[in-house]
Amino acid sequence: MKEVYQYIDDHREEYIEWLRDLCKQPSVAAQNRGMETTATMVEDYLQKKTGAVSEQLETSGFPVVFGELDTGAEKTLSFYNHYDVQPEDPIELWESDPFSADIRDGKMYARGVADNKGNLMARICAVHAYTNVYGKPPVNVKFIFEGEEEIGSVHLEEFADRYPDKLASDGCIWEFGYKNPNGQLQVSLGVKGMLYVELEATGANTDLHSANAAVIENPAWQLIWALNTLKNEQEEILIDGFYDRVHAPTPIEKKILEDMNYEENATLSALDLDGFLLGLSGMSLKEKLLFQPTCTICGIESGYTGEGSKTVLPSKAKVKLDFRLVGDQDPNEILDLLKNHLNQNGFSDINVTKLSGCHPAKTDPSDPLVSTIVNNVERVYGEKPVVLRNTPGTGPMYDICQKQGIPAVSLGVGNENSRNHAPNENIAIEDYIDGIKMMATIVHEFANDPEE
Repeated sequence: MKEVYQYIDDHREEYIEWLRDLCKQPSVAAQNRGMETTATMVEDYLQKKTGAVSEQLETSGFPVVFGELDTGAEKTLSFYNHYDVQPEDPIELWESDPFSADIRDGKMYARGVADNKGNLMARICAVHAYTNVYGKPPVNVKFIFEGEEEIGSVHLEEFADRYPDKLASDGCIWEFGYKNPNGQLQVSLGVKGMLYVELEATGANTDLHSANAAVIENPAWQLIWALNTLKNEQEEILIDGFYDRVHAPTPIEKKILEDMNYEENATLSALDLDGFLLGLSGMSLKEKLLFQPTCTICGIESGYTGEGSKTVLPSKAKVKLDFRLVGDQDPNEILDLLKNHLNQNGFSDINVTKLSGCHPAKTDPSDPLVSTIVNNVERVYGEKPVVLRNTPGTGPMYDICQKQGIPAVSLGVGNENSRNHAPNENIAIEDYIDGIKMMATIVHEFANDPEE
């Protein structure tokens, strides 16, 4: 691989410019801004830089950009990424234009550079470098780049059902990955699932003067009282049946947790916090982070929240909640349990709308893909990785991979302060270059049986 690594070093400026060009192009799925242009741009990269046969596969939403490099090999490796990004708001908190891809102090700053264009481009560059050195990869390669991840991958299941042949592979490199606060690369073997819902309470058909609060119901209070039934102060979720499909860690998973280096002090310092929820630390903290479900208020809205005072009785109140799911929890089953809970507690008048849902997903730690990656990280990064049984975050991994019997592993070019979804999103340039080398290494090594 020395020749490939040298090729990557020799072409680093070219690879950086490819990423800058992609990051300068807005692709905000939530606003349908720049999506068509970006999809075409990504398709061109696949065709011209990797030699893959590429196409845009239609869904009911934005297309999936698909590329395939058939080398006649016995094994196939796939890459899942997404070309859409979050809105850049609040713009005033950015230190440079969010779509300028500004480079300063060894980092590139842009909306989507960490989530997910840096990883997307690193994989294209890896295949480009490998092909230019060795002629072709030793495995068949598939690229699956969706355009709706940031809005919940609402049509990815439809894509998976419509194009099962496009998904077929022996292993998938999932979209994201970061270094921990100690600078160690994290390798994750799964994701939590999620149910994302909106609850809405309504009252009068118009906002009223707050003097009417003496005799007119306030939907904001109704919503608050409903929320108060969902979880107690010990962070226990009170919905009947909610934990039925949650499983304790297996002995192998406990060993992974024990070996996992979670930088508690560095994490707290970076967030200006004195401690974690419930005072947790050590194994109990790591187990709660990765193996326990959550119920989180993501945003709440009602009445007047502007400057100064306005004495108003709001006509409606709404809240967005996400439930992070683990084990065998099914988002559709959790939705039914939530509705039943509200009905049984006197809140049948609160409307529940499902916005998105994903199943939890895990890959067997003994899978050859896992061994291929874990055994070779040190070649690129100089030290062994931190292996996570799964991340506390969520993605549509189940629909693309585990549902199809395909193992998936996540690793990438982000850092502990990449600021995904926030102003000044960034990656380190050296992490990007190392990420290209790591992806090329996986392409090379996955063709062979991993070392025992």
